[in-house]
Amino acid sequence: MKTRYKMAIIITVLFSLIFAGPLLVPVPPLQNTVPESDLYDRDSKVIEVNQLKVHYKEFGTGEPTFILLHGFGASTFSWRNIIAPLSKLGRTIAYDRPAFGLTSRPMPGEWKGENPYSPQSQTDLVIALMDKLDIKEAYLIGNSAGGTVAMHTALNFPERIRGLVLVDAAIYTGGGAPAWIRPLLGSPQMRHVGPLIARQIAEKGDDFIRSAYHDPSLVSPEVLEGYRKPLQIHNWDRALWELTAASYPLNLQKRLKELTMPVLVITGDDDRIVPTQESLRLAQEIPGATLKIIKDAGHLPHEERPEEFMAALTAFLGPQ
Repeated sequence: MKTRYKMAIIITVLFSLIFAGPLLVPVPPLQNTVPESDLYDRDSKVIEVNQLKVHYKEFGTGEPTFILLHGFGASTFSWRNIIAPLSKLGRTIAYDRPAFGLTSRPMPGEWKGENPYSPQSQTDLVIALMDKLDIKEAYLIGNSAGGTVAMHTALNFPERIRGLVLVDAAIYTGGGAPAWIRPLLGSPQMRHVGPLIARQIAEKGDDFIRSAYHDPSLVSPEVLEGYRKPLQIHNWDRALWELTAASYPLNLQKRLKELTMPVLVITGDDDRIVPTQESLRLAQEIPGATLKIIKDAGHLPHEERPEEFMAALTAFLGPQ
């Protein structure tokens, strides 16, 4: 009986540590954070869409319209090298996806209905933004996780998408946590310590950006500062965790043959984030897709090799 009693105590203590332990971890508040509006640029624009204040930049006029979707941890800043030349070809809009850049970061209890950080909400946001800006049809240009959003939008709303440009798109890997762990991510314990996990991006983000370039020497202090800028905003860590907790796999690789619009797949020849081979496979499995491999480029060819990127895009678009 004593042995069973001791075992019961041990099991009770272990369960207490597992379930209550994370709640005892101190999560100090972020210091010296500011509202998004304090960091707006001179060319910043804001529009209210689906309970979000979406930060965006717009250049150029006329048709066609291009909508730029950045990757994880990025923002409109990622498109700085191509937005001006692209705007010579048509109306060009880059916006900050939920949990990133200078778009507002609502917390649980502040929104109604669908979680704004969920994959479906991010797809719906593309179309709602197009509606607000009176855009009937657009080319979507998506990098990495932004490519995931672009493809999901094209599959759900093909009549609104004129063409897709998938830049080192995360289709076969990534895409959210597996089903078995998702309930854990949304638990009180993980919601408590989640922001601490999200803050790792502030500590390791510089190294990640360098690894996304073929030539890390091109990652200047100004580039690092541009990526760090949104980490000054209230609740950036909690919003990033909400995005993580709301994620789920979309299994887009099973629906590639449904794409009917023109598709350009662009990849750097040295992508170590979404391996180059995955983009090669993607171009093979999308009916009629065009592939462009940019030499001496990593995960961000639009940043690292903007001239080659624009040449590939211009060739894909053809006479307008």
